[in-house]
Amino acid sequence: MEQLIEIPHTQVVMAFVATCIESVARLLGVSYKDVYGRMKRVGLIENYILPGYEPLHSESRENIAQGIVDCLKEWEKKYGDD
Repeated sequence: MEQLIEIPHTQVVMAFVATCIESVARLLGVSYKDVYGRMKRVGLIENYILPGYEPLHSESRENIAQGIVDCLKEWEKKYGDD
């Protein structure tokens, strides 16, 4: 009988965050390091992606990426460097 491997929920969520970062980078045509830095500066991962995991992960990758880009740009205007 084939044995299934269970992945802890935390690892699943972290993989989702990584996918979000990579998808946004691809959409914007920049490196994932650039996207991660921008998200980190405005707290997007901790305050948008992680708390929104449940509703976000059911969307298409394209919709998620576009929504995050829109949010990132708004948060950069609001919380970016003065």
